[in-house]
Amino acid sequence: MDLITPEFGLFFWQTIVFLVLIFVMAKFAWKPILGAVNNREQSINDALASAVEARKEMQNLKADNEQLLKEARADRDAILKEAREIKEKIITEATEDAQKKADRIVAQAQENIKLEKQAAMTELKNHVAALSIEIAEKVIRKELSSDEKQHQMIDKMLGDVSTLN
Repeated sequence: MDLITPEFGLFFWQTIVFLVLIFVMAKFAWKPILGAVNNREQSINDALASAVEARKEMQNLKADNEQLLKEARADRDAILKEAREIKEKIITEATEDAQKKADRIVAQAQENIKLEKQAAMTELKNHVAALSIEIAEKVIRKELSSDEKQHQMIDKMLGDVSTLN
């Protein structure tokens, strides 16, 4: 039962040993232990700050990436729109050029047809004139086969000419 009811001397010595232990601990162990705890706490706080900063940086990078994607999509759409406009312009120009060439070919063909027609008409007129002259020559030779018929024809022609004057 001595342990349950301690005596004054035991209590006194235990208190002194406890105080010496606290003094020794305070002098030699608490500073390094508190320093280590403070260092650990500081490193944890730094790690948390770094994590927060990294999270913010990741959010900024994500926002930048989304912005870059939007810009890239807008650029792509602009390039595709420009390509469509260029395609339509080229098709329109090609169609207009083809139409102009076709019109020029048709006009040239019509001109060629007109010239060929005129040439054919001229040739036909010359041929008809030549045939007419031949026929007239044959008719006149037949009618003017005698001298008397020739004199009558000359008189008639002179009469026609004098009435015209």
